[in-house]
Amino acid sequence: MNTFGKAFRITTFGESHGRAIGVTIDGCPAGVAFDLEEVQKELDRRKPGQSKITTQRKEADSVEVLSGVFEGVTTGTPISLLIWNQDQRSKDYSHIKDVFRPSHADYTYHTKYGVRDYRGGGRSSARETAARVAAGAVAKAFLKNMGIDFNAYVSEVGDIRVSDDYSTLDFSEIENNIVRCPDPVKAEEMIELIDGVRKDRDTIGGIVSCVVSGVPAGLGEPVFDRLNAELGKAMLSINACKGFEYGSGFEGTKLRGSTHNDTFYTDAEGKVRTKTNLSGGIQGGISNGEDIYFRVAFKPVATIMVDQDSIDKEGNSATVSGKGRHDPCVVPRAVPIVEAMAALTIADMVVRSNGNRLDQFMK
Repeated sequence: MNTFGKAFRITTFGESHGRAIGVTIDGCPAGVAFDLEEVQKELDRRKPGQSKITTQRKEADSVEVLSGVFEGVTTGTPISLLIWNQDQRSKDYSHIKDVFRPSHADYTYHTKYGVRDYRGGGRSSARETAARVAAGAVAKAFLKNMGIDFNAYVSEVGDIRVSDDYSTLDFSEIENNIVRCPDPVKAEEMIELIDGVRKDRDTIGGIVSCVVSGVPAGLGEPVFDRLNAELGKAMLSINACKGFEYGSGFEGTKLRGSTHNDTFYTDAEGKVRTKTNLSGGIQGGISNGEDIYFRVAFKPVATIMVDQDSIDKEGNSATVSGKGRHDPCVVPRAVPIVEAMAALTIADMVVRSNGNRLDQFMK
């Protein structure tokens, strides 16, 4: 399916080398302030060609509003946003018309549909995520009324890693470097590594961490639609994502329960808090009011600029030559995508719980 969410829903459309990509948002409450410049800022964080360590495809990613907004606010009706493709080079992909790139979606799409748009990967391209970021900007604007904030950042590239304790990091530094790492020293190391990999005509993976603050207790469902499960689904739907963990994650398996348990207390304002937050803000699939934090792992980009052995659609041995414009590492541009999918997940949970009028959500 091409739809995400149940109450606050988005449906994206378009291909990498088609005329345009876009999204329809259904279920956004009426009365949310809509600032086109803020939506564009989010798209600018994701757009290609923004630095030497990203793909050099040049897309302005200028967004147009087709419906659902009147006099600067949402109307409660479907919001349609459109982004025209302007810098396609379809001829760069003619060499893979009949062959499958290793670890790419070429073979699986061909197997599932019997036909595939090989130009830039078609629908399997991360170009589709621009539509998600546009929708995520609307979700962020809605959730801002509740005091909910999102901060994603690059926490790891290859074997270069920043502190696991996000409270020691300065989030204001995230947008001050091209890799979007809040540690300036580690950022320079990451940039140097990615640029070196690019010069080697290869790719490398990394991790994006995200902190969601201000989420009230009580969001999420107790069984199949757990908040952590919905966040995991959202993140794993992003291109090149290979893993998701929240709170203590896999490292938590090394602790004993006596160390891992988050002890409750009541603060001076009468609010229930926990002394630690190894739960990552979610217990029993429901938010507990603490910061929600998680990590998203991204593999090295499958398309590399060297020859690789593969097969053609007839099953014969073939050589795939690396061509086109691709990111040597996806994580710097994945930061706004992770934030967008987190915002869409939280927005969906909020609307499921509260209805569709903005005044029901105001702090």
